[in-house]
Order: sequence, then C-alpha cells, then structure tokens
Amino acid sequence: MVLQHRYARLLVAGRRLSAWQHGSRSTSLLRSYHATSARLGTAASNQTVANAEKYTLNTYARPSLVLSHGKGSYLYDTDGKEYLDFTAGISVVALGHSHPAVTAAVTEQASQLIHCSNLYHNQWAPRLASEIVEATIAAYPQGMQGIYAATASGRSPARVFFSNSGTEANEGALKFARKYGKLVAESGVLGKGTSEALRGDPNLKCGIVSFTGGFHGRSMGALSVTANPKYQKPFTPLIPGVQTAKYNDTGEIGAFIDERTCAVIVEPIQGEGGIHAAQVEFLRALRRRCDQVGALLIYDEIQCGLGRSGKLWAHQLYPEDCSPDMLTMAKPLANGIPIGAILVSDKVAEEIKIGEHGTTFGGNPLACRVGCTVMEHI
Repeated sequence: MVLQHRYARLLVAGRRLSAWQHGSRSTSLLRSYHATSARLGTAASNQTVANAEKYTLNTYARPSLVLSHGKGSYLYDTDGKEYLDFTAGISVVALGHSHPAVTAAVTEQASQLIHCSNLYHNQWAPRLASEIVEATIAAYPQGMQGIYAATASGRSPARVFFSNSGTEANEGALKFARKYGKLVAESGVLGKGTSEALRGDPNLKCGIVSFTGGFHGRSMGALSVTANPKYQKPFTPLIPGVQTAKYNDTGEIGAFIDERTCAVIVEPIQGEGGIHAAQVEFLRALRRRCDQVGALLIYDEIQCGLGRSGKLWAHQLYPEDCSPDMLTMAKPLANGIPIGAILVSDKVAEEIKIGEHGTTFGGNPLACRVGCTVMEHI
C-alpha cells in the first residue's frame, strides 16, 4: 500500500515535471522520476507474481509482466509499458479495452442489480435473448432449417439458454442432444430394425461425433469432444460414446454418423493452431446425414462467431442447407464479462422441460446488459 501511494505521488509529480521546459535541472528530475517509478512498479509486479505462484493453482505459463489497464487495442503493465493486444483476451474483447459504452453499462447496472438468480425474471436476459434471435434471423433471411425453421403458432424459430462460459454452453448443447436422441429413439422413426433396437434401449442413441483440429472446452464433456491428446490424455477415461472423424473429409461421414448418433459438434471455422474453414460440401453433408439418422447438428461458434468472420455467424457464409440445430457462443458476447449461450432450434427447445437444466450465474443482469451493448455495436 505504501508503494502504491508513493507511486501515485510520483505519477502526479511526473505530469507536472513533463510540463516544464527542459532545463538541466528538470531533465535530471525527470530521469530520477522515471527510474524511481520503474523501480517501484517492478517491486509491485514482483510481489504480484510471487503471490500468484504461492497462492494460485498455476495452469498457465505466464510471463512475469503484470497488466494493470487497457485502452482500445492497447494494454499497459504496472511498469507503464504499452503493448499492442493481438489476442484480445483470446478473442474476447471485441470492442476493445475500456470501451466507454461497456464501462457505462457495467457501472450503471452494478449500482442497480448484479444478480437475482434464475428463480425470477430480470429485464436484461430476455432482452439479450431477443436481440440474439432477431439479429440472427435478420442476418440470414434465406435460412430454412435448424434454428431458422418455421414454427407453428407464431413461436420463435429459436430460443436461448444463458450460461457463464463457452465450455458450459457446449456442455449444455451436448446434454440437450442426449435427451433429444432418446426421444428420437423412442419415437420409432428410423426404420423398422433400427427403431425396434433403439426403442428397446433408448440410451443406445447417445453417440457424439466431433472432428480433428477442433477445440470445444476443458470441462469433461467439452474435453471429450476436443480431439487433442495434449488436453485429453491426463484426464482419461473421458465420457463414452464419442468418436472423432477427420475435419473436411466427407468420405468418413457415413461411417461415423449413424442411427446411434445423437449429436455432431463442429466449428464452421476452426481456430486452434491456425484458421481452418469448413468446406461447403462438408457442412452440407453433415446436415444431410444428421437429418437421415435423427441427430442434432451443433455449431460451436464461440470463437468464430459474433462478427469475426464478417457475418454475424460464420455459418451464414454458407448455403442455407448447412444450418445448425444448435449454436453455441461466448467469448466476445459481453466483451470480457463472463457469459455463454446456446441458441437452440424450436424442435429442441420444445423438448427441454422445467428443471432439466439450470445455472446459478447464467443470464445475470450485469452480463446480459453488457451483452446487449455489445450486440448493438456489432
């Protein structure tokens, strides 16, 4: 605390000194100020790093610098050094650091209501959900399948479930697909032989297919569909029923996706270890095969969605017969305030009942209000 107060006084003194005309005395004082402030800043940074090593569970290989604030595309450390932020918090800070509209939304909402639990309505979660759904439909008027499919009785073609992160959104989507798969199995719509077998044990329709090069998160279900030994090996065995097919290989689709598959999860544009876009025929074949076997097609747009591709969603760069049944999002949705969401088609939403899924913090007023601000700008 003493160091912080001394550092603050030096910053004020530095501003005053910099206003002087440069004489030998002022130049000497400026040099002394910069040397002292750097020394104090380094001391504070060293203590922060030492505390991190001593008290936090370290799962990241971090450099020793300590970031203190940001503005636009730039970050600043406690020693006053400026950095151009190429990572944007790993694809999170879409509007830049300290964006005035985000700051205003956080400040005002924090003074009103941060959290009230999902036992009650708050004004911002439904508003953000409506903005996501309406913006998605407006950006892709040719959509006719999945989340765009027309519904009876004037219902929305898609609905939103809010979570706290991307991995939670993917977990929820996989969970919804498991239930939907059971319902398909019980309905007997997949042909006589298959239907009889699955009706006898609906749990058999539980298979999930993901793809090489993908990244879907670190929690157990999301990790199970992230086909990278670096992430998976320390935590095996993972959840059963997951198969990994080759990304952009249409020849493998029929072998991997069958009547026991309940979900296929894929990124339209992969961002792990490079940028790899799905081929049109690959996504089209996935959509067609999912329809044939009664499986749900999930697009993970946590990193490639929300304007990053030039469209609101990356899949909107593709033809309408490539549309998903569910779409997951997170990262830039609230510009750094933790949030995630699942956009689900009407046919899925109708099957998820009260009490079958939940979240403590998902859909809280603070995150959703900031999400509305981000949607307005994007």
